[in-house]
Amino acid sequence: MKYKNAYDILPDELLRELQKYISGESLYIPLDKQRRKWGDVSGARKFFAQRNEEIRYKFSHKVSIDELAEEYFLSTETIRKIVYK
Repeated sequence: MKYKNAYDILPDELLRELQKYISGESLYIPLDKQRRKWGDVSGARKFFAQRNEEIRYKFSHKVSIDELAEEYFLSTETIRKIVYK
């Protein structure tokens, strides 16, 4: 990453406003991209959505909450949250 001097880039009024918050230190300015949601990159979001859909399907086909909790290694309270959502 290449550092640039704020005096060379920013308008004077913006630089003075920034100096009210931070002065003489490095400041990271992230890219202007939309931040990805948790689990999008790793695939965890998709995995848990698919798992929860399976749990709802089994529950609707008369599998008990206790059986689902044992099968998926989750608490009965977590299973309730999934099926009643």
